[in-house]
Parts: sequence; structure tokens; C-alpha cells
Amino acid sequence: MSTKEPSEADILRPINTLTKKYFLVYGIAAIGLLAFIVAWGYQLQKGLVVTGLGDWGSGGGSTWGLYIGAFIWWVGVAHGGIILSAAVRLLGMDRYMPIARLAEMTTIGGLSAAGFYIIVHMGRPDRMVTSIIGHYHITVNNSPLVWDVTVITAYFVLSATYLGLTLRYDVNRLRDDLPDMFEPIYKIMTIGYTKREDEVIQRMVWWLAAAVIIMAPLLLHGGVIPWLFALLPAMPAWTGAIQGPMFLSIALMSAISGVIIISYGFRRAYDWDHIITDDIFRGLLLWLGFFTLLFLWFQLQAVFNGIFLGPLDKAHAAEAKIAHPLYRIAIGLIFASLVYIFAQGIRPALFSKKRALVVSCAVLMGTLTEKVLFVVEGFMDPHFNIYANTPGSYFPSAIEWLSLVGTTALVVLLFLNLSKLVPVVELHAIEHLRGEHEHSEEATEPEVEA
Repeated sequence: MSTKEPSEADILRPINTLTKKYFLVYGIAAIGLLAFIVAWGYQLQKGLVVTGLGDWGSGGGSTWGLYIGAFIWWVGVAHGGIILSAAVRLLGMDRYMPIARLAEMTTIGGLSAAGFYIIVHMGRPDRMVTSIIGHYHITVNNSPLVWDVTVITAYFVLSATYLGLTLRYDVNRLRDDLPDMFEPIYKIMTIGYTKREDEVIQRMVWWLAAAVIIMAPLLLHGGVIPWLFALLPAMPAWTGAIQGPMFLSIALMSAISGVIIISYGFRRAYDWDHIITDDIFRGLLLWLGFFTLLFLWFQLQAVFNGIFLGPLDKAHAAEAKIAHPLYRIAIGLIFASLVYIFAQGIRPALFSKKRALVVSCAVLMGTLTEKVLFVVEGFMDPHFNIYANTPGSYFPSAIEWLSLVGTTALVVLLFLNLSKLVPVVELHAIEHLRGEHEHSEEATEPEVEA
């Protein structure tokens, strides 16, 4: 455990330093995003046919694929991130304060990537205007697409407000040490700021956190998105009340894994061992294990409901899912991660930050694979399979794979840019850690005899 006292200089280090590694990561991410933009331009020119997605009919295939699977996955990452941050504030989990803002930024990045996928999968971006904005008052009642756009926009505004309010305090206190080139941005962020508002903002942030926790089962991965699948009785692989809890558990798994990876990167890059401590990683791993256990239990419930004396069409869909090699790999990765998490909980010597990083990557790969298969298998096994003699097949095209690279690069660039603009660790977290550090030093001072 580091005995170094946290300071403002620590959280300002990402803003005030530039390294070769930063430019290398930035360049790789920029190339990844550019590659997808070029591929997307080709798709816009030739049409969605270049993705390999097939029309339902005699040609077989799936009309949804990696685009929708990755969309669900990114929404889950975003949703879980804001829940994690809200829980830190609402439940007084001060131990995780250093990673609360990273979780909030993860939400902004995940929602940006998910919204981008909607535009990409529509085929023509102008349809956002002609089909949604222009006819919103008509389509909002009965369009799954418009519901997606609505809840993502609502959560983005809520999350951005949440993040913006907490940044006002930090930007005002640290203004003299922040780059002068961003002065116009800082002025906008702190319009009308006075020290008297700090207590008010704390109450506002608390109520926003409460709203996030309350709405979690009703919006995004706890409600609207799983309902769009679960309420389709013609699709045996999708329908069922288990989808809501399963989507919520996978959201929290993905978000915690993402925050672990991001926290590891910042800790290593900026020598933050005394800020993002081993204790935080251990705690995040245990929470990851809890939600992973829930997810695997929900999967077991769904599978048994299908294969054990279930309706024939649901049994067929369940058997097709569990027979798929990729499904077994995905569940195997998640189960192996769970085994390690509980093993290191019982035997702390097994813990290491690199192992936590590997486990987080395995969970993210497993959850992404499961979501893509969930979407594709649902289309492949409908209740009224009138094209049973031509089942077709689906495998993501190069353009779809590049979309995953591009959206990941987009989120990486968001973090790289934000880390040069504002502190990614709250000043309140540093003040709290400093207080704990001073208290610890006082407790360890030897008593002097009179």
C-alpha cells in the first residue's frame, strides 16, 4: 500500500503532461476510427447489402447482426457506468470515489457509440430527420427505433448534466493550474458559479443519482431495450420476463469490466497507485463476480425453461443457442472469470492487477459475443418459420468488424481528449483520500510519554 499523500498535482498530471505513449495511443485510435469512417462511406455508397445482412425470405439470413448486438452491448456499458457512479454517491461508497468520474465518462462514451450505431444501421443518416425528428409525435408511440433514440437521448442529457455539475467545483478550484487555451470552455462550464452553490450542487447530484438508480429498471438495459425483445411472442429466443434482469446484469458486468480496464490504464500511465489503489480493484472484482453470478443464473433459467419440457419452438431455439460454439466460448469465458474472482476472494495471494485486467477483457468479449448471438439466433429461429427449407447463415462482414473497431476508438479518443481538458478524478476524492491519509498517519504515530 502506498504511503504517498494524494494531491491536486496528481489529478492535474494527465492535463499538464504529454508523452510518446499518449500520442501513440491517440494515433492508433484515430486510425481505427478513420478506417471505420472509410468503410461506412463505402456502405453509404453501395447500401447495406455490403454488410452481408440478409433479408428475411427465400435467401435466409438475419436482418440484424453485429450492428444491433454491439448497440445493445454499448448501451449496457453506458447504463452500468452511470449506475456505478450513482451508487458511489447515493450509498456513500467513498472507497470508490476515485473511479466515479471515470464511470461517468464511460457512460458518455458508451451512449455516443450506441447512438452512432443507430445512425449506421439505418442505412441513410437522413432518415434520422425524415423518419424520426420530423414525425416524432406520430412514431414515438409505436416505433422501437424511436424508443431507443428517446431513452438514449434522455440518459445522455441526464449523464452529461450529472458530470457537468460535479466538474464546476473542480474547474473553479483548479482554474489557475488548467491550460489557458481552454479558457472559453472553462468559462462556459462555470457560468454564474459561486462558492455558495457547492452545497446546492451536492444535493442536486444526490437527487440525480437517486433518479438514475430508480429509473435503472425502467429505462435502457433494465426496461425499454429488453422489452423491445421480450414482448415479441413470435420470437421464441427473445420472449420472456427473464430478459430485463439478464440485460441489467450484463450491463453492470460490462460497465465494471470497462471501468477496471480504464482505471488500470490511467493508474499505470500517471503513477496513481496511491489514488486508484489495489483495494479498489479488489472491490470492483468482487462486484463483477456478484453480477456475473447473477447473469449465469439467469442464463441457466432461460436455457432450462426452453429445453425442459418447453414449447417445441422455444425448445428448438434454446437447443440451437446452446449448441453454437461461440455461445459456449462466451459462457466459458464468463464462467472462468467468475471462478478466478471467487478464488482470489478466498485466497488474496491470487490477486493481481494484470489478472484483473485479463478477467475484465474476457468478460467484455464474452458479453459482446453473447449479445450478438442473442440478436442473430433470435432471427434465425422465429415461431412461424415459413422459410425452414432455406435457413441461411450469418457472419459479420469486414465493415461490421470495423464498426466495432471504430466505436471502440471513438470511446478511447473521448477519454484521451477529456483527460487533457478536465480532471478525470474528482477533487473531492483527493480531499477525502488526503483526510484518510492524515488520519492514518496520526493513528500510527507513537505515543510520547510525559
